[in-house]
Amino acid sequence: MSHEKTGHDPSHEIAVPEISPNAYVEDIQDPPADKPPDGGYGWVCIFACFLINGFTWGIVASYGVYLNYYLNNAIFPGASDIDYAFVGGSNFAAALVTAPAVNWLLRKFGTRPVMFSGCVIWAIGWITASFATTLWQLVLSQGICVGVGLGVIWQPSTGVISQWFQKKRSMAQGFTSAGSGVIGIIYSVSTTHMIQRLSLEWSLRITGITSFVCLCCATGLIRDRNKIVRPTIHPFDVEILRRYQVWMVLGWSVFSLLGYMVLLYSLGNYGRTLGLGQTEAGVVITMVNLGTAIGRMFVGVVSDRLGRVTVSGSCAALSGILCFAWWINARDYGSLLSFALVTGSIFGVYWATVAPISAEVVDLKDLPSLLSLVWLTDVTPTLFSEVIALELRKPESGRPYLYTQVYSGLCYLMAAAFLLELRRNKWGLWGTEKNR
Repeated sequence: MSHEKTGHDPSHEIAVPEISPNAYVEDIQDPPADKPPDGGYGWVCIFACFLINGFTWGIVASYGVYLNYYLNNAIFPGASDIDYAFVGGSNFAAALVTAPAVNWLLRKFGTRPVMFSGCVIWAIGWITASFATTLWQLVLSQGICVGVGLGVIWQPSTGVISQWFQKKRSMAQGFTSAGSGVIGIIYSVSTTHMIQRLSLEWSLRITGITSFVCLCCATGLIRDRNKIVRPTIHPFDVEILRRYQVWMVLGWSVFSLLGYMVLLYSLGNYGRTLGLGQTEAGVVITMVNLGTAIGRMFVGVVSDRLGRVTVSGSCAALSGILCFAWWINARDYGSLLSFALVTGSIFGVYWATVAPISAEVVDLKDLPSLLSLVWLTDVTPTLFSEVIALELRKPESGRPYLYTQVYSGLCYLMAAAFLLELRRNKWGLWGTEKNR
């Protein structure tokens, strides 16, 4: 039929290019999971995770104040120094051992419901600890219950930032991790004064109530991108363990935390061996938190520029060197405060870089599964490292913490060696590290 009869002029037709079925599917899918927006609502998530890290890990870090008080006062008759070390260690261990259960709950209920339940468990742990009359009650409440609550709150948030940021991933993670230092400063100072002016019991209750309110607000602000990323979230993914680079990450994780737990919990009581009082020992812990607040933000920015593995490995090596060169020779209040500030800025870099470095060795969708394995691996070092540190002390000698200091330094040097091997395997020893 001619176009005169139909009124249709072929010259006016719009050419429509042929689209293959596969190309069409790609066009209508969500943005690729490995292309986070690097901003937007991600900045709100940074603030939320900043609060979550602060009101969980920052408060747990203040256990150094409680430990110092427990070690120097007969609060629970018959309890040994090792018993009190297990309370702090069980915080970390319980938080990490919940990883498979948390991943299962995330798949079933989603991020926010799981985190809100963790807020409740967290508050119950602190408040019940204030009524503890025996050591086993303290371990169950301030140790295990607080730790489980911490894990259920914090673990779902660890992968959220990596979903929102790519080029600025380490910077974003550094800012969120700095929350533990900023809030830790507040609680390490206030805990010392609350114990002295109110009581141990009210210090525990106030900590539980105030942190519960803030954690609930932060949880309400969290927003994941699971519908876009579609993470696997396996409780225990054996297939990931077939990768050599994953084992390097796990080795770095174990030795980093073996050294970290010693510095986090021992510096305050080490100050007491130098003749410092309860208040001065609390200031040492405050200086550690101040260093953490400054250092993690700085390291996050530098990591995005120079490479996450390179910077983290350098910080681990420097932490080990400082233990040998500075901590062993810190024999007065001023030098100990300086050491606490400087080492505080780098010794806990692990928490700011573990998610970004894990994202270097697996796809973003596999990140929650790898982090679950990392947390499980970290249970043993977090539970026993401070116990080992206290056992290595020689109270009758002139240098009671010498072996503890050497132990911490060696752990950090081993952690650096694992990251050096990861770098060699991935980019070559002298190659240029390229962040994903």
